[in-house]
Amino acid sequence: MNIERFIEARKVMGFSQIDLADGICTQATLSRFENNGQVPNLKILIKLCNRLNLPLGELFPKVGVKYSDTIEKMNKAEFFLITSEYEQAATLLEIIPIGEIEDPNLALRYHYIKGFIMIFQNGAVIDTLFMFDQILLEEQTNESEIFRLLAYTGIGMIYSREKDQEKAEFYFNKVLEKIYNYPTNIMEDTWRVLNIVFNCGVFYSDIHELEISNALLRYAISICSDNHVTYYIARAAIQLAKNAIIQNQPQEVILELIYDARAYSKVNRNSIALKELALLEKEVLANA
Repeated sequence: MNIERFIEARKVMGFSQIDLADGICTQATLSRFENNGQVPNLKILIKLCNRLNLPLGELFPKVGVKYSDTIEKMNKAEFFLITSEYEQAATLLEIIPIGEIEDPNLALRYHYIKGFIMIFQNGAVIDTLFMFDQILLEEQTNESEIFRLLAYTGIGMIYSREKDQEKAEFYFNKVLEKIYNYPTNIMEDTWRVLNIVFNCGVFYSDIHELEISNALLRYAISICSDNHVTYYIARAAIQLAKNAIIQNQPQEVILELIYDARAYSKVNRNSIALKELALLEKEVLANA
């Protein structure tokens, strides 16, 4: 409640606490409200506001208004992250005034998106780690848990990129301990779980733990299917095709995976994935 606005209105009207309280409540009641934040009952509060010609609504926070523009930009940036359009996501984040965000979960969301964009744009390691540290150093709550798991995933991806697979696996293991049971109550949580599961699958492919990788990628596809989300399904299918190549699977098996991935990519109009698949198919056919 904006008590400062109430005090300001009283002083503008020239009322002392005794004057304003007269006939409505005791001066002690008003003092406890202004000095200690003890809100009187609603009938008293309305009468006090009426005497000040102060709309009651001015004392309450504007729910959803303060950050509505910021949230809209962040929604778009997170969607661009999912669809691998990193430049567009980075451009949106540049115009978000992170220093003015007081909502802790909104700040955590910003740092997670920014950190992943920096990974995919080959940002400096120290700067990228700092993004994720700002998540991990915050107080742990139920709402922050998904962002902590994303931070661990991002740090694991950084160490993997730096070819320190032992440290990378340490962080991916921390994620895998919890991600299978993480509840997805909103669509954004589903996106984030898919982000984690997919990138864990990529990591285990990179270290040639293909059984684990395939299991994670198939899990990602099942999440997409169960939740009618298509944006990660093509990427998971592409990685499964790459794993099949590493495993020297029969050509028809590899091509079937490529064709499945192509169908998903066409549905999503994912031109980046389609180009990658065209090169992959050409390579498979050339090695036949």
